[in-house]
Amino acid sequence: MQTNTRNLYLIPYILWMVLFVAAPVVLIFYYSLFDIEGNLTLSNYANFFTPVYMQMTLSSFWYAFLITLFSLLIAYPTAYFLTKTKHKQLWLLLIILPTWINLLLKAYAFLGIFGTYGTANNLLEWLGAGRQQILFTDFSFVFVSVYIFIPFMILPIYNSIEKLNPSLLDAARDLGSSSWTTFKRIIFPLTISGVKSGCQAVFIPALSLFMITRLIAGNRVITLGTAIEQHFLVTQDWGMGATIAVFLILAMAIIILFTNTGRRSAR
Repeated sequence: MQTNTRNLYLIPYILWMVLFVAAPVVLIFYYSLFDIEGNLTLSNYANFFTPVYMQMTLSSFWYAFLITLFSLLIAYPTAYFLTKTKHKQLWLLLIILPTWINLLLKAYAFLGIFGTYGTANNLLEWLGAGRQQILFTDFSFVFVSVYIFIPFMILPIYNSIEKLNPSLLDAARDLGSSSWTTFKRIIFPLTISGVKSGCQAVFIPALSLFMITRLIAGNRVITLGTAIEQHFLVTQDWGMGATIAVFLILAMAIIILFTNTGRRSAR
């Protein structure tokens, strides 16, 4: 009886996975087999391995790596000190709040902040550096992307640090371990699962960014996400756009598999 009830509860989950996960992936793969004229072909896959798309792929991975790296460098000490603060729940709420704001609104806010007469340039002028071209640069793209994704890096790291057994840290101090040695030998290895979860949550969506490249980078940064948008909305070459999406899905699946395998090994 319990088995039948449990199977009944699984039906909505299975339907959701089939309709909103499996079906879209199959549909994308189906479209990738047709050229712009609707002919069945594998030329889209051959075109993907041309220098133009390979350069775009390397650029996407490079920027996703930079966004993940800077997010981690900021998020780890932030999460660590959050666990030591008195009102940690309040600080966590303040970190989570920006995620409730629409992504487009946040991007437009930075258009004003980084604009020629925006807050950032006003500050630079006050400091004597003069007005600079901040918008439509690699810096602005990475900065805004890190700002948007950093809560997703902080939360899993915070949870993993919060679960640390304090007696292990007390034992390390009693044995004369320095703060750096304690971090290197105890804290970081025991929180590596949170780091991997955070990197996964940042790196994967960063691979397919397109709106921020349009608004903040001004198309100076070209990624696979931008190419997909171009093919689906501008050139109407759905086959090539779907082919790029297939390779993105494969890359994301490999990343998830790699990080999950490492997490199981750590446990």
